[in-house]
Amino acid sequence: MMLRFALPLLLGLSFCDRDETVSGYAGTDQGWILAEIDGTAFPARATLHFPEEGRIAGEAPCNSYSGTQAVPYPWFEASAIAATKRACPALDAEAAYFEALGEMTLAEVSGRLLILSNDEGRMMVFRRADQSAN
Repeated sequence: MMLRFALPLLLGLSFCDRDETVSGYAGTDQGWILAEIDGTAFPARATLHFPEEGRIAGEAPCNSYSGTQAVPYPWFEASAIAATKRACPALDAEAAYFEALGEMTLAEVSGRLLILSNDEGRMMVFRRADQSAN
């Protein structure tokens, strides 16, 4: 009799370990390349990765960066972003990337697209890295 009650409890506990942040939906083994911000093609290369639950990382146009993102999906909140300090001609694009990333509050993973957005109508569209040339 005890086994009949214990088995559903044990099975239920295994679901508690699921990553409920964006990384659980976007994949820790996937890279995402920024295609556009607010409907305009992004003029430089910027990437976003979810290396583990609650973490983000990537390459902005000039510098590599990392930070946290620990709110449950579909919410998005990039915080504690730290970046290297290299200078390059694309620093304006990098500033626009980090500003937009910091304003995003929602995430949607749809096949080969990752869309970050907010209530003010701002939007960032990323494509899975394995199809970025398409």
